[in-house]
Amino acid sequence: MVFWNEVKAKLGWGERKGYALSHSAISELFGVSSTVSGVNVGGLSALYTPAVLQAVRLISETIGSLPVKLYRETGEKKEVAKGHSAFKIVHNRANEWTGAGTLRTLLTADALIYGNGFARVVRYDDGRPFELIRLLPGTVSVIEDTLAAVPPIYRVSENSGSRDYSHTEILHIPSFLSRSPVSFGREAIGLTAILEKHGAAFFSSGAKPSGVISNEKPQGGEAGATTIANIRKSFREWLRGGTSDPLILDSGWKYESPALTSTDSQFIENRLEQINEIARVFGVPPHLLYQLDRATWSNAETMGATFLQLCLRPWLDRWQEAFAIALLTEEEQADFWFEFVVDDLMRADAASRTANITALITARVLTPNEARAILNYAPLPGGDELINPNTTSSAAPAPATAKENA
Repeated sequence: MVFWNEVKAKLGWGERKGYALSHSAISELFGVSSTVSGVNVGGLSALYTPAVLQAVRLISETIGSLPVKLYRETGEKKEVAKGHSAFKIVHNRANEWTGAGTLRTLLTADALIYGNGFARVVRYDDGRPFELIRLLPGTVSVIEDTLAAVPPIYRVSENSGSRDYSHTEILHIPSFLSRSPVSFGREAIGLTAILEKHGAAFFSSGAKPSGVISNEKPQGGEAGATTIANIRKSFREWLRGGTSDPLILDSGWKYESPALTSTDSQFIENRLEQINEIARVFGVPPHLLYQLDRATWSNAETMGATFLQLCLRPWLDRWQEAFAIALLTEEEQADFWFEFVVDDLMRADAASRTANITALITARVLTPNEARAILNYAPLPGGDELINPNTTSSAAPAPATAKENA
C-alpha cells in the first residue's frame, strides 16, 4: 500500500489527474527514460557509460574528500566550533558506521543520478544533532503546498508504513531544479551508448565482414555448396598461416577487403564529441573526463580552477545551506556557519605554491608558523609574528658611535 500511495502522490491521481503509460512522469517515477535512439537511460544504468561514470564519480568523490568545518563568529574573529555536536557529524563521522566524507559522496551521487539526496537527522533528547543516516533513493517524497507559504514536508517510506518529517529533520541535497543531470542529458547519453555498441560490434567483426570473395561467372552456373565450403576452408587456413603466404583463388574467384566509409572513419570524432556533450551536461571540463584533445599544460590549471568555481561551488553552497538548516537552530545560524576547506583544490605546482606563500608572508598576511602549518611543518619559536623578512633583521643593534655618546 505504501508503494501505491507514493505512485498516486507522484502522479497526482488523488487530484483526479490521469497519465498515459508513455508520460514522462511514469518514466521518472521508475528512474528510466526512453530516448529517440531507443536506449533506456536512467538511474544506475547511465553509469555504464564511462563518461557519465567519471563525471558522477569526480563530482561526488571530490565533495566527499573536502574537509568541512563548523565556524563561530566571536567579535571580529572566527573560530572552529569543535564543542558543537554538529562539528563531529560533518567533519569526522556522520554516524557510527559511516564517515562524514562517505555520506557526502553518497548523497551527492544520489542527487546527480536521481535528482535528490536525503539523510535523516537523529537528535539527542535535548534537540542537539547526534547523527545523520542516509535515506535510500525512492523512499522520500517532498510534499509542498504551492498556495501557502509553508515549509515542505518529507514523507519517508519505512518498514511500518510512511512517516512525515519537517524540513529541519531531513538533510536535503537537491540537484539543479531537483532533476538529475542524467534526465536532462539522456539523449546525449543514449547516443553515446549507441556509438559504444556499434564500436563493439564493428571490432568483433559483427558489423563488417573481414573480406568479400566473389566470382562474376562461376563455372557451371551457380557455385555449389561444396565449392563454397572449399573456398571458406582455404581462406581460413590462409588466415591461420599468416599473411606472408599469398592467397590463391582459382576459376575466376577474387578477394576484396571492404574499405571504411566516411561515417566509419569519423567514428572516433563522433565519440569524442559525445564526451564533450556529457561534460556540458554535468558542467565538468572535458579534460577531467580524460578528453585531452584541447588540453595543454597551460590551460589545464585554468580549467581546474573553472571546475571549482563553476561546477563544484554551487554544490558546496547547497551542502552548506542544507547543513545549516538541518543541524543549526535559527538562533545559532546568526553566529555559526559551515564552510568547505578548498585549499587543496587551489594548490599549484611546488614552485608556484612556494612563491605564493612567500608573498603572503612578505605582505604580512600569514605568519611564518601559519605558513608552516599549511605545509604540515612544526612551528618555530618566534614564528607567530606578522613580519616582513625582507625589511626586518634579527641581528643585534649596532653599538653607538663616540659622536652619538657625546
